[in-house]
Amino acid sequence: MADFRLFNTLSGSKEVFTPSDPQRITMYVCGPTVYNYAHIGNARPVVVFDCLFRLLRAQYPTVVYARNITDIDDKIIQAALERSCGIETVSEEFTAKVS
Repeated sequence: MADFRLFNTLSGSKEVFTPSDPQRITMYVCGPTVYNYAHIGNARPVVVFDCLFRLLRAQYPTVVYARNITDIDDKIIQAALERSCGIETVSEEFTAKVS
């Protein structure tokens, strides 16, 4: 298996990816904050991390990929105030649109 390098923002350099458990790689990625319609900024992580997931899956036996939807945030609270509704109304509406 060839070395797989990722950019480490802490060190500022590309480093060889060395999993703590080569039998089970785990990825957690923040998903969209559901306060309005999806935009290009929401699409980028989906594409980038899907590509990373596929690359890892080709090299390791098990890759677990979890992604969330942020349903409470300052932007959601602000959108609810502007619309004079509860945050759950905003979150549920835009969660349905991105799902």
